[in-house]
Amino acid sequence: FLFSRGFIKTGLGKRIAYNLISAFGSSSLRLAYALALSDLILAPATPSNTARVGGVIMPITTSLAKAFGSEPQDGPRKIGSFLMQSIYQVNTITSAMFQTSMAGNTLVAALALQSFGIGITWGDWAMAAIVPGIIALIIMPYFIYKVYPPEIKDAREAQQMVREELKGLGKMSFQEWIMLGVFILALVLWATSQFTKLDATTVAFLGISILLATGVLIWDDVKSEKGAWDTLVWMGTLMGFAGFLSKLGFIKWATVQVGGYIPEGSWVIAFVVAVLVNTYAHYVFASLTAHISAMFVAFSAIAISAGAPPMLTLLMIAFTSNLCMSLTHYAAGPSPVIYNTGYVPQNTWWKLGFFTSVINLIIFMGLGSVWMKLIGMW
Repeated sequence: FLFSRGFIKTGLGKRIAYNLISAFGSSSLRLAYALALSDLILAPATPSNTARVGGVIMPITTSLAKAFGSEPQDGPRKIGSFLMQSIYQVNTITSAMFQTSMAGNTLVAALALQSFGIGITWGDWAMAAIVPGIIALIIMPYFIYKVYPPEIKDAREAQQMVREELKGLGKMSFQEWIMLGVFILALVLWATSQFTKLDATTVAFLGISILLATGVLIWDDVKSEKGAWDTLVWMGTLMGFAGFLSKLGFIKWATVQVGGYIPEGSWVIAFVVAVLVNTYAHYVFASLTAHISAMFVAFSAIAISAGAPPMLTLLMIAFTSNLCMSLTHYAAGPSPVIYNTGYVPQNTWWKLGFFTSVINLIIFMGLGSVWMKLIGMW
């Protein structure tokens, strides 16, 4: 959360997005890919996907849409509706790609270790998700472009506007360079934790210490980051609840009850059922972390007890606990942020959400499982 604040406060997040749009955003589709690449670059160091969208990506997208005269009540389909739905579905994918790209993902790692004795490192998660994630990021903007096309295809006018904005930003400030350096340092240390033995939390504290020591962040930034403190309190509470559900035998009991309906020896069936139900149960959730705390251990246990490979099961249920965010306009923090811009009506959102969920499941469960097999993760 504090890294995210640093990106927004220093203007580095905006600079990254503007540079990508300036270089690649000559058409509405290329513009969507430039915004997607911005999200992907910011994702590993931004555990608040709401801050990533609300603080950086969405304000830029709104400005671009309005530059084309695409307002929520006047010409939303010119380009605004397409871009808003594209950045949302892209954020769904990037949230699943890194252990540090959505707040609840660290809860997944903790629950996996606590309940199954399996450690999932930052590198494990990133390696498993990188191939299906990149493929999904390539497919998704194009899919939305085809099924929910913008009226305006040429985006060179907005590209020129962004170039002017970029000039106005001037040269990178000292604080931006520090923020960039800390970002790269954290990524390297997170990715190499199996060699350095540095815990992810230790790396995060190191990064924040540098940002505080250099004045990129001040103590008031730490105190006022309400989302971070809020998450710290309720995640600790959820961890306590989850621990007692396991300690008191509820998870084992639930696994036995549900496992009785699955044919013996058919771990593939158990695995597919667990992943699908975990995904579409999110229609009744309005928080990814609440979904994870309620369902992750139970559904993982059902598949693993039927013989499904543990690492495959844990990571695939982790991925779909993010990908389910595509379904509704209240599914996660970024959902109301983008929905409330007024560019995409609710019925359209739900239709697109269901179709994109199917595409993501095919990519992650199908190609992702094969990729994980090839790299020896199961």
